[in-house]
Amino acid sequence: MRVSFVLYRTLFDGCYLSRRAMSHSAASSGKRRIRDLLTESDNRVCADCGAPDPKWASANIGVFICLKCCGVHRSLGTHVSKVLSVTLDEWSDEEVDSMIEIGGNASANSIYEAFIPDGSSKPGPDASHDHRMRFIRSKYEFQEFLKPSLRITSGKTSSTKSSSYRSSSLSSNIIDSFRTTSSSQKPQLEGMVEFIGSLKVTLKKGTNLAIRDMMTSDPYVVLTLGQQTAQSTVMKSNLNPVWNEELMLSVPHDYGSVKLQMFDYDTFSADDIMGEAEIDIQPLITSAMAFGDPEMFGDMQIGKWLKSNDNALIEDSIINIADGKVKQEVQIKLQNVESGELELELEWLPLDQ
Repeated sequence: MRVSFVLYRTLFDGCYLSRRAMSHSAASSGKRRIRDLLTESDNRVCADCGAPDPKWASANIGVFICLKCCGVHRSLGTHVSKVLSVTLDEWSDEEVDSMIEIGGNASANSIYEAFIPDGSSKPGPDASHDHRMRFIRSKYEFQEFLKPSLRITSGKTSSTKSSSYRSSSLSSNIIDSFRTTSSSQKPQLEGMVEFIGSLKVTLKKGTNLAIRDMMTSDPYVVLTLGQQTAQSTVMKSNLNPVWNEELMLSVPHDYGSVKLQMFDYDTFSADDIMGEAEIDIQPLITSAMAFGDPEMFGDMQIGKWLKSNDNALIEDSIINIADGKVKQEVQIKLQNVESGELELELEWLPLDQ
């Protein structure tokens, strides 16, 4: 009996290891296919601004994009653009197949930029964030430059569900137009979420950040809330960067904490982690909703997120009404790293704003 059990266990472990090896091999094959596609001439520059050496991709749209445009794509939500790193993220077989079938930047842009009207100029690598945001939203979210045959109308509604369905249907149509068969085509509606407001995060500055290169680091911050992410610009060779950069996140009904991660940008290898933290936004939202319209009140303190051993706060975080807006100053110590602090400002924006 003992021999039989040992034999069975040996066979089971062998099959398990074999499946793991096959899974790892499949993942490596998928990433290799993406990297091969990235080497094609049209894919060596960002699809939206032309910056060289893009390291990110929108898997559902089928384009390779640079770090700056990546931040804008993430702010649109995954129902419009599902952003993945070419080097860091795991790709599903479906996501790899979609990129390969579309063919990358030239094929996708032939549709998304088919009719750019006068007055709408494509941003360059050094374009401002506002110019980049306006163009990318017009291109993908509002679909203003599409071929007429692919333009999807939905009446006058502007609801999140309608926008989600329109964008996902467009992605499906474009992928379908590059397929020889549509037998496996099905709607992609995973992005349908109802929101209660927006969170504006002003990334102010970092202090005494960790060294990940020889003497310094190239830090950037990624914020995640639910299925959304927003990413800051990279600060080259700076351990005490001053961003003063605004990042936007939509807040769903079933919201949780905002996950913050800091990375060191590397050109030829995977980006190194430089710390992380969680930001509890419940005190801010609860205080804002309790007071209603902040413009009816003068400047005053309305709430507080208390420092404890369970959070990353350096000191109590005060929630104020200031100039008719609900804001919260946050100072955090980055976790799971040898050093580093961040200063942020949160602002609650209700749906009517």
